[in-house]
Amino acid sequence: MSETPDPEVVELASKVFDLARAGDAEALAAYVDAGVPANLTNDKGDTLVMLAAYHGHAHAVTALLERGADADRANDRGQTPLAGAVFKGEDAVVRALLAGGADPEAGTPSALDTARMFGKTELLALFETR
Repeated sequence: MSETPDPEVVELASKVFDLARAGDAEALAAYVDAGVPANLTNDKGDTLVMLAAYHGHAHAVTALLERGADADRANDRGQTPLAGAVFKGEDAVVRALLAGGADPEAGTPSALDTARMFGKTELLALFETR
């Protein structure tokens, strides 16, 4: 029998996911510093980094990575934050993820595959110099 989640915990998690989508780096950093897991995931396996990356928030991505978030943590569909940033055309996020150790070959499709698929030659060149 599964335990019913505490409504206050669910509300807090929802708030933190919203902060990641909005890119509030300062508030995210404060929550993680106070004990919220840096690799917290939602019901689809999206991490805070994935949500911040997908919504174009490089500073939030950096703040999370500096606090131990996994740059390559794939969601339930096998997508990584880096592949999502490539797909969305978020070059600043791509650079922040690479600086945080993201692997262009991780995930399905990988960021490398995604860059090839969309003809993003400048990103392909960036990935190859790593």
